Amino acid sequence: MKFVTFQSGAEERLGLLNDQKGVLDLSKADPSLPKDMLSFIAAGASALAGAKKAAEAKDGWQPLASVKLLAPIPHYQKNVFCVGRNYKLHIEEGARARNVPVAFPPVPEFFSKPPTTVIGNGDEVLWNSKVTQQLDYEIELGIVIGQKCTNLSEKDALGAVFGYTIGNDVSARELQKNHGQWFKGKSLDTSCPIGPCIVTADEFGEVSGHQLVLKVNGEVRQDSNTSDMLFDCSQILASLSAGLTLEPGDTIITGTPSGVALGMTPQAWLKDGDVMELTITGIGTLTNKVRKIA
Repeated sequence: MKFVTFQSGAEERLGLLNDQKGVLDLSKADPSLPKDMLSFIAAGASALAGAKKAAEAKDGWQPLASVKLLAPIPHYQKNVFCVGRNYKLHIEEGARARNVPVAFPPVPEFFSKPPTTVIGNGDEVLWNSKVTQQLDYEIELGIVIGQKCTNLSEKDALGAVFGYTIGNDVSARELQKNHGQWFKGKSLDTSCPIGPCIVTADEFGEVSGHQLVLKVNGEVRQDSNTSDMLFDCSQILASLSAGLTLEPGDTIITGTPSGVALGMTPQAWLKDGDVMELTITGIGTLTNKVRKIA
């Protein structure tokens, strides 16, 4: 199943997304179900069973084009977790761009993006050119946690996953360099588009083998596969959860493949009006436009 949060008047509604039928308002289909994504995820198997039954409804579906999708989790209670340098070819292109030797990290490298970075499908990435002239894109697979957990083993880690989504780790490259760490350059407002939906782990299936494609104005920039990950999702979750409690709705974006602007010659940074389309097989397409504000 695919879950979305969408706008209905002044309200945020929890919905089911079906590629053929459209969007079903779950609160109307079954008023007993939790009303928001975080509460729904936390409710566990009983909520999923209720949604599965509601999905059988023939009536109540709205065309996708008639609703405004929001970020699946519009109001995060903590930062989005991120993994740096996790695709082998991306590590190599980054080393070439910086003129340093290629070195694969021995463990996953973590940082985070605050809730103020999160926007949804169709929202604008706001570019302040006084802050950065090197705005870059990064398509990433997002893991959404389904239960409170800590100290996960690699063997059991995927059992804690509710589902998967798409994230765009928009980055200000010179801020990364100038500040000597990733947080500032990754944390500008609107720099973490997420969506368009969360697909449940059972429907997404085996994590390895999913294609990731990012286009800028229709031009393919990134075209890779989750099989190029240095650390797979089980390894990421085991490492992150060691001594650190993860909670329902926590989201981890798992690194980007090669093809970023940083690694191009010349470096094709994002500019005003650019449209980014991010597609991961089994999830869908996340689309956002860049708008210059200063």
